[in-house]
Amino acid sequence: MASASSVAGSGRGARNLLQFLRLVGQLKRVPRTGWVYRNVEKPESVSDHMYRMAVMVLVTKDDHLNKDRCVRLALVHDKAECIVGDIAPADNIPKEEKHRREGEAMKQLTQLLPKDLGKELYELREEYETQASAEAKFAKQLDQCEMILQASEHEDLENTPGRLKDFYDSTAALGLL
Repeated sequence: MASASSVAGSGRGARNLLQFLRLVGQLKRVPRTGWVYRNVEKPESVSDHMYRMAVMVLVTKDDHLNKDRCVRLALVHDKAECIVGDIAPADNIPKEEKHRREGEAMKQLTQLLPKDLGKELYELREEYETQASAEAKFAKQLDQCEMILQASEHEDLENTPGRLKDFYDSTAALGLL
């Protein structure tokens, strides 16, 4: 089994990898803003969200998609939020500005990785943002499905059916329900 220092190289590369992992680790403590704004008890973290999306890819059968790429997209799509936070529609930040902020954060994050890996992660996020592939479109659908599932779980846990209806409604154009 390779050690972290052999994967990242020695010295500076290992320190950068550790810094990257610490930044990404913050996602475990970044609650999903939509739930916070709705006063949901014990909201999921961004990390929780990305993890379940990756698991959803694993349990979905689709022979036309590159599932490895889908898992990577699920695990990368919200990485920038460890720096910029979870920007929700209710924050009234234009999509272009959100994209710019997250792009800058991804540059900051990926500069901590070996050049080829950093480039891959940055490009995966861009692929997701621009919906440039079938895999990116699938990951976006999973993003929405995961949100619906989480809303349902929150309603069940709090015994408040229908309280989070606006989250379901926000996905209506995708035809998921």
